[in-house]
Amino acid sequence: MRRRAFLGLAALPWSSFAAKVEYPVVRPNPRFVFPRDHGAHPEFRVEWWYVTGWLAGPLGFQITFFRARPEEESDNPSRFAPRQVLFAHAALSDPKRGRLLHDQRAARAGFSLAHAELDRTGVWLDDWHLELDGYRYQAKIAARDFELDFTLFAHGIVLQGENGYSRKGHRSEEASYYYSRPQLHVLGKLNGREVDGMAWLDHEWSSAYMAPEAAGWDWCGINLADGNSFMGFRMRDKAGGVHYSSPKTEFRPLRTWKSPRTGVEYPVEMAVNDLVLKPLMDDQELDSRASTGTIYWEGAVRAFRKDSEIGRGYLELTGYWKPMKL
Repeated sequence: MRRRAFLGLAALPWSSFAAKVEYPVVRPNPRFVFPRDHGAHPEFRVEWWYVTGWLAGPLGFQITFFRARPEEESDNPSRFAPRQVLFAHAALSDPKRGRLLHDQRAARAGFSLAHAELDRTGVWLDDWHLELDGYRYQAKIAARDFELDFTLFAHGIVLQGENGYSRKGHRSEEASYYYSRPQLHVLGKLNGREVDGMAWLDHEWSSAYMAPEAAGWDWCGINLADGNSFMGFRMRDKAGGVHYSSPKTEFRPLRTWKSPRTGVEYPVEMAVNDLVLKPLMDDQELDSRASTGTIYWEGAVRAFRKDSEIGRGYLELTGYWKPMKL
């Protein structure tokens, strides 16, 4: 209990009087160097390693580690000064339960309780881990209602946008460095039971991910049955329209679901170009106000083309509760 209490207290802001950080700008024509760029980029404002997948059952799962650099720079040499803050989410979508199971963590980096390595993917908060060794990711999550111990086998890398420079708005600096690793084979244990499946990993880092006019985003990452993959997103503006979207991508809501807990309505069935995305179950709302301060919908979906299922993946819907703040 004392360890958990320390994790909670550690995320508190250090000072309201510190100087503001000058974050580096995301610029076109990045040159990624791997495995270094699998690791953390602590000078940038925000970063995440985002894993979503389907397991036999069927079941959906999500594991996300976030890193944030506070906007207030502290010259205090104390190890308690919050130079980096880490958050983590984990969720399990089980139609037999009918409601998302999820847990979350938050802590400032340091004290061997939270850390993001620089030279490879190696992030952890207490006993939650995501680590890369060669072409294998190891994910271990001991959540309140479930426990995951997965090995994810990676091969290719997809540089999103323009060679990894992904525009998120009309200003050139409103962008992220972004690559994906689709078609990850998953083997491991869920609550001690052997499972297998397929997953998708995104790694993004940015200093200005959202334009001030944007309210949130819709995103999907789909592993197609033929071995290919599809990613698309749109940034929605605060007036309800589209502020910016990935090239040649159109989202069209087909059906909505209203949360009985928060009253938020989400377009859980969506047409994206010629794909129709249908949720594994409607109630995949994640309340992360205790860590990242927002509520959003993030769920396992099936992808159909002309009534034939051709893939599976995840759909993320943010900013429907209130405008997102990163």
